[in-house]
Amino acid sequence: MMLSRIFLSKLTALILGGLFLAGAPALAQTPPAPVAPDLENMLVLDLSTGGRVTIQMLPAVAPSHVERIKTLTRQGFYNGVVFHRVIEGFMAQTGDPTGTGQGGSELPDLKAEFNKMPHLRGTVSMARTNEPDTANSQFFICFQPRFNLDNKYTVFGRVTSGMQFVDAIERGEPPATPSKVLQASIAADNVPPPAFPAQPVAEKPIALDQPSGS
Repeated sequence: MMLSRIFLSKLTALILGGLFLAGAPALAQTPPAPVAPDLENMLVLDLSTGGRVTIQMLPAVAPSHVERIKTLTRQGFYNGVVFHRVIEGFMAQTGDPTGTGQGGSELPDLKAEFNKMPHLRGTVSMARTNEPDTANSQFFICFQPRFNLDNKYTVFGRVTSGMQFVDAIERGEPPATPSKVLQASIAADNVPPPAFPAQPVAEKPIALDQPSGS
């Protein structure tokens, strides 16, 4: 009888302990500390479409291309440059001061830094000719994924905010009224945005009176 009571007592303790643990909330885990943005490698584009676009550049995978973009940006090279080739569902290309797609900077062309970064929506990649080592100043921003470009063009960044202003870029090859990079800067330089031009407001359709009854 005594052994049975001891057994039952232990069994009851185990059951109650299990119920307690089952009902207890999970131990709180300390969330990981937020990673500060790399402002020295963040490209900022103020677009004529009405706002600011930030692009986190990737020096770990394309160091020479990132350095080229930073150099030209700090020279003011991209200020006022148009998006000369913009294809719906594909990409918007800029970086040619002549606006023809044939121009570039006075700096030498870059050796390709093809990498494993995929061409997703918001990916920023360098334009080139049919030869791999011909990227210079032009780049494009993808509207939609284009995985057939992977390992053929040098990805050097990704849009982190303001993609809606990229989506609003005027389409065309070339566009009839091309959108512009009003100002390009590096985030670490803390350049204030310009006065953005007012954007046209889409008119709401006039609601017609509906006959009452059926």
